[in-house]
Amino acid sequence: MPPRLQLLSRAACVAPASPYQPIAPFLYPVLHQQQRSASILSSLCDVKAAYGHRIRRGRGPSSGKGKTSGRGMNGQKQHGKVPWGMNGGQTKDEVINPEKGFVNNFSVEMSPVNLDRIQYWINQGRLDPSKPITLRHLHDSRCIHGIKDGIKLLARGKEELKTPINIVVSRASADAIAAIEKLGGTVTTRFYTKPSIGRILRSETDDMHSLQSRIQMAPAGMEGAEAVAQTISDDRKRYRYRLPDPTSRKDLEYYRDEAHRGYLSHLVEAGHGPSLFFKTPGIVPPGRRRASAKGKGVAAKGENRIW
Repeated sequence: MPPRLQLLSRAACVAPASPYQPIAPFLYPVLHQQQRSASILSSLCDVKAAYGHRIRRGRGPSSGKGKTSGRGMNGQKQHGKVPWGMNGGQTKDEVINPEKGFVNNFSVEMSPVNLDRIQYWINQGRLDPSKPITLRHLHDSRCIHGIKDGIKLLARGKEELKTPINIVVSRASADAIAAIEKLGGTVTTRFYTKPSIGRILRSETDDMHSLQSRIQMAPAGMEGAEAVAQTISDDRKRYRYRLPDPTSRKDLEYYRDEAHRGYLSHLVEAGHGPSLFFKTPGIVPPGRRRASAKGKGVAAKGENRIW
C-alpha cells in the first residue's frame, strides 16, 4: 500500500501565521459585549431536581408510609391530635404549678446614676459643671449607657462630690438632693416619656423646657406672657417636637411635690399639699367657714327665746 501524504499538515506548516491585528478603540462601544444586569438576582431559583417529591402517605407499603402513614400502631397520637397541656387525663400541669405573680404594665424602669460617677466625669472634663447637666449630656458623655424610662439620681459616693452642679433628671433620692444642695447646687426633677427621650437624643426636642417650665421661668405680667410666646415661637423653629408634660394623677402629684424638687411645684399654693385628691389637714374652704360662723350667730340669737 503506498504511503499517505500528509498534505494537510504540510500545508499548515507552510502557510504563514496571520499577524495579530488589534481592534480600534472607537469600535468598542459598537461591538456587542456580554453583560449581566442586577435583575438576575430576582430570577434565581433552585434546579427542579433539588427537591424530592411530596411524601404520599397511605398509598401502599412500598413507599414506607403506607398502612399507618408513619403514625405507628396504637396510642392517642395515632388516632388524632393531642391538645396542648394534655397530661393523660390527669390534672394539668398548669393547674398544679400555675404562674405566680403578674406583670405591672404601669411600672417604670429608671437608669441609675450616682454622685461619685458624676464627680469622676467632671474631673475628666467630660461634663461641664458650669451649665445645667441634663439627660442629653449624661448620654452623650457616656455617663449612662442606655436610658429606659428616665434617669434616677442616687447618693452613692456623696462624700466624693466636691463640685456644685445644676442637674435635671427624672427622679432623685432625698440623700442625693441634700448632698447637692449642701454644696450650693440645685436638683430639678421633670417628666419624660419614652418617645420624648428618643427625640431628645436625636436633638428633635428641648431637653429641659416645656410649656409649664417656660411659664414658671417667665416674669409675671404682660411682658412675661409676650416673652413666653416669643420663646415658644423660637422653639418651634428650632425643634420639631415639644417636650410633653404629665397628664396622669400619679405623675402630677410627684412633680408637684417640693420634697422631690419637681418642676411643677410652683403650681401648689402656700399651705397646700401636692395631692390632687386628698385635702391638706387644717385647711377649710372659705365658704364652709362662713356658713359655720353664720350658724353660730343663729344659735346665739336663739338663746334669748323662751321656747
